[in-house]
Amino acid sequence: MAHLFRDLSLGHSKRESTPPPPPLQTKPPPMPTNKLTPTDLQSPLGQLASQLTDSDLRLTAYDVFLAVCRTSASKPLSTSASSISDSPSQNSPGQNHNHSPSSPALQRSLTSAAASKMKKALGLKSPGSKKSPGSAPGSGQGKSKRPTTVGELMRIQMRVPESVDARVRRALLRIGGGLVGRRIESVVLPLELLQQLKQSDFSDQQEYDAWQKRNLRVLEAGLLLHPRVPLDKSNNASQRLRQIIHAALDRPIETGKNNESMQVLRSAVMSLASRSDGSLSDSCHWADGIPLNLRLYEMLLETCFDINDETSIVEEVDELMEQIKKTWLILGINQMLHNLCFAWVLFHRFVSTGQVEMDLLYAADGQLAEVAKDAKTTRDPEYSKILSSTLSSILGWAEKRLLAYHDTFDSGNVYTMQGIVSLGVSAAKVLVEDVSTEYRRKRKEVDVGRNRIDTYIRSSLRTAFAQRMEKADSSRRASKNQPNPLPVLAILAKDVGELAVHEKQVFSPILKGWHPLAAGVAVATLHSCYANEIKQLISGITELTPDAVQVLRAADKMEKDLVQIAVEDAVDSDDGGKAIIREMPPYEAETAIANLVKGWIKTRLDRLKEWVDRNLQQEVWNPQANQEGYALSAVETLRIIDETLDAFFQLPIPAHPALLPDVIVGLDKCLQYYVIKAKSGCASRNTYIPTMPALTRCEIGSKFQGVWKKKEKSQNTQKRNSQVATMNGDKSFGIPQLCVRINTLHHIRSEMDVLEKRIVTHLRNCESAHLEDFSNGLSKRFELTPAACVEGVQQLSEAVAYRIVFHDLSHVLWDGLYVGEPSSSRIDPLLQELEQNLLVISETVHDRVRTRIITDIMKASCDGFLLVLLAGGPSRAFSRQDSQIIEDDFKALKDLFWANGDGLPADLIDKFSATVRDVLPLFRTDTESLIERFKRVTLEAYGSSARSRLPLPPTSGQWNPTEPNTLLRVLCYRNDEAASRFLKKTYNLPKKL
Repeated sequence: MAHLFRDLSLGHSKRESTPPPPPLQTKPPPMPTNKLTPTDLQSPLGQLASQLTDSDLRLTAYDVFLAVCRTSASKPLSTSASSISDSPSQNSPGQNHNHSPSSPALQRSLTSAAASKMKKALGLKSPGSKKSPGSAPGSGQGKSKRPTTVGELMRIQMRVPESVDARVRRALLRIGGGLVGRRIESVVLPLELLQQLKQSDFSDQQEYDAWQKRNLRVLEAGLLLHPRVPLDKSNNASQRLRQIIHAALDRPIETGKNNESMQVLRSAVMSLASRSDGSLSDSCHWADGIPLNLRLYEMLLETCFDINDETSIVEEVDELMEQIKKTWLILGINQMLHNLCFAWVLFHRFVSTGQVEMDLLYAADGQLAEVAKDAKTTRDPEYSKILSSTLSSILGWAEKRLLAYHDTFDSGNVYTMQGIVSLGVSAAKVLVEDVSTEYRRKRKEVDVGRNRIDTYIRSSLRTAFAQRMEKADSSRRASKNQPNPLPVLAILAKDVGELAVHEKQVFSPILKGWHPLAAGVAVATLHSCYANEIKQLISGITELTPDAVQVLRAADKMEKDLVQIAVEDAVDSDDGGKAIIREMPPYEAETAIANLVKGWIKTRLDRLKEWVDRNLQQEVWNPQANQEGYALSAVETLRIIDETLDAFFQLPIPAHPALLPDVIVGLDKCLQYYVIKAKSGCASRNTYIPTMPALTRCEIGSKFQGVWKKKEKSQNTQKRNSQVATMNGDKSFGIPQLCVRINTLHHIRSEMDVLEKRIVTHLRNCESAHLEDFSNGLSKRFELTPAACVEGVQQLSEAVAYRIVFHDLSHVLWDGLYVGEPSSSRIDPLLQELEQNLLVISETVHDRVRTRIITDIMKASCDGFLLVLLAGGPSRAFSRQDSQIIEDDFKALKDLFWANGDGLPADLIDKFSATVRDVLPLFRTDTESLIERFKRVTLEAYGSSARSRLPLPPTSGQWNPTEPNTLLRVLCYRNDEAASRFLKKTYNLPKKL
């Protein structure tokens, strides 16, 4: 900063030959894309309607400056004390204008001034040390003397040649001689100069003509184009003056004191300049109309900057500004206009010099603080208009950078951002709070700074997002020929995440000074921008593709990162960041992925179910299809399920554990469906058990017994054939085929454990799996299929057993065993054929289910044996002597399944033959005892109501030696007169059906 102010050394590029100490930090070069020339940033103080150039304005401003200082060439600059101290229009507090011509402040050497008060007030630093004039090492030949007066400094700063300065001073001396007792502001300076200076005062006619035209244009601008007091249309003086000036611009006029044309000019000028503006002063108004006065004053303020170093303010700025302020009387400037103009000049100098000297920007911002105070104290419409124009220009320049600050600032120049933000916010506050009529009318409680920063953040990030979007699209197009190019939105998600981190680290710390949730607003904006893109994608996705999953995963990760930044940024806010989070409705990327995966799962499962249907219709359940003896359709079904699981875990999704239950449930239902279809139509135990005939009593010694036997056999055969007609027409339901079905269901049940272990292995290799995913066993288990397999094997096993016993062997069991004479129709034929079937079963079914099926065949054989004894119909009758035959046959039946220890275990045989073993002793019991026992258990079952008449006990099918129906059936088949009489008397049972 120290190089900003240096001693003035004329004729040299620097004000001090000794280089200043190096700055603490080397600043980067100016921002080339944003540097503005003065023409790019138009002055808001107003554009002149006349043809006055900047050079004309600068020379006129210098004329005014010299006039108010009333100098001579041989003395230090001085001014009339009375002309300043008595001025009613001056309202600069703290300024002491009572310096006499011999005031020490003007007489002293400029370089001996103490540190500038103005620079301190503006926050500007002074250089460290100073050398005495002429003592610098480089102050030898070729260098001009240092200016020792403010007047000389001003001439140099305004680039006025010494000859011009001398000419003006001579004219002012002549003018001053005629102003005894009058103030300089009571004359029209250009008019007086026109009269005092002749062509002989100039080097040539051309210079004189140019000078005369300049002064005439100044009169035109100050009195006709931009007068302090508005012109009346009927004013003759204005018409005359306009005609004179236009004529003089074509042909120079004679300006002698007694010249007629000069008298006419003076008459018109004084008539217009003397019009009162409402004040009591006798000032002439020729340079105090807006914007002429502001442009002239702007030229004077520009002299505060060293002409040899555009970014530095001269060290003598206090003395210079003291003299400049003396022009207020002529220019109609007051403190408020001075503050506003000086703020603009500081700002404009920062812009026009490449925006590298931040102290200029901070000084402008500090001056705006004074402007803000002024704005609250006045409602002057002219001032408000200039105020609005100036602040709008400053704000417009700042916002051009801040509304797209990602394009404006980078790590190399971000140090300038805070100053520009502060300046923009300061200007916006004054415009909103003090210029805006709507704000004053409604008096809304508005945090202007926060609102502006909010706008800058959202605007800049939207712009940055659009640029990243275009960049991602270009990157995608550039990589389209490469294998597996990234989708645009996946690239964009990564870029947005990086942009958010950069925002948080670089810009948010600066903007947080005005907006406590700067980072939160930034990420909310990015979240909203990306939401527009990702929601369009989600709404258009119909199937799970690698690109879709990649984009959704990238979006989900980016969203989590943005939310995390917002939460961290809002940790100290009043609402904990809820307002920002509400601006970030979730993308539901995980839900979208889950829905896509569920759709993928459903498609796979639907195909699997269709495949099961189609292949089960073609399945023949051939035992020779493979060595294992199960259906090929089951092998294929399990293979497809395995492939489905592999494909699921290969999906590039983050939520395999969460969606795994959906896969398992779906596959479980498909397998259950297979099992149900595999066992459907295979009948059951009850399908094959014959209908019990009605109860009858034996007709002792009847010669028609053989006839009844034949008739009963025919009836029973007809009933069985109707029950199993559906079985006989389909080879897929034969005993070998049923065994293949059993093997198939057993195989599926066994594979469930293998599948579940494979799922656990997949989970261990899954990056998104957690410990609880392994501890929760239920989520990876098949529940329906194992139960369906167990139930199916049970049903089919019983169907095989009861089909063999009651259907395939019915001719030797139901139609042959004990029909007629028991001794001649024993169990041997049944055992022979049963043994053959057992051999077939043993060779066909899997070892793990063989015992079960043979056990079921034994149970069916015992049930058939008992059914023959207790419900065999009128063709069967047993005496007490037949009991030994029956017991021997039953032992032979058990021995078949025992197979000398190679068959079923003895305890299993005893368990399932217990009912027969308990019932057989009844066939040895005498008839009277049976009748008494029957009466007793019946009375116990039915109570006292059975004393008058024994009720007929219903058939329960649960045979038991203490059960009334079992006892009654033994009596029905007892070939005994006493039994027959009892049944006739008690129940009137017939002897035949």
